[in-house]
Amino acid sequence: MSLEILSPVAGRTVPMSEVPDQVFAQAMVGPGIAVQPSGGRADAVSPVDGTVVTLHPHAFVVSTADGRGVLVHLGIDTVQQKGEGFTLHVVKGESVRAGQPLISWDPDAVTAAGYSAVVPVVALDAQAEALSSLSTGAEVTEGDALFTWND
Repeated sequence: MSLEILSPVAGRTVPMSEVPDQVFAQAMVGPGIAVQPSGGRADAVSPVDGTVVTLHPHAFVVSTADGRGVLVHLGIDTVQQKGEGFTLHVVKGESVRAGQPLISWDPDAVTAAGYSAVVPVVALDAQAEALSSLSTGAEVTEGDALFTWND
């Protein structure tokens, strides 16, 4: 069954290979695409319907009913910010709907603190050929389709 993955943030899509972190750039945890966010405080939304199985102020994983996990990482090395500037709207184990706000954050503040604000969106443990409709250089808003994850 095909699963549409929505953009968690507004911005411009960039290839995962341009993410300044080798774990993401080399697809070590799975393939996907990244979004260079637009500026200003905003909500990061769930990319799929599912359950929040991992939740940190700077990152989350939502697992779908059929067990596919989507990782969203808000910026690179933002774990160093220890949650400052991030506001959680859900708890681990909570059921969420695609497009539901999960975390508020400010990409401009992340950049001002010296970190990359790019947002990798990863299909955990997927094969690269299982993803389709990835388009880099596209302007997206939160909730727009980013790519399709096929079985």
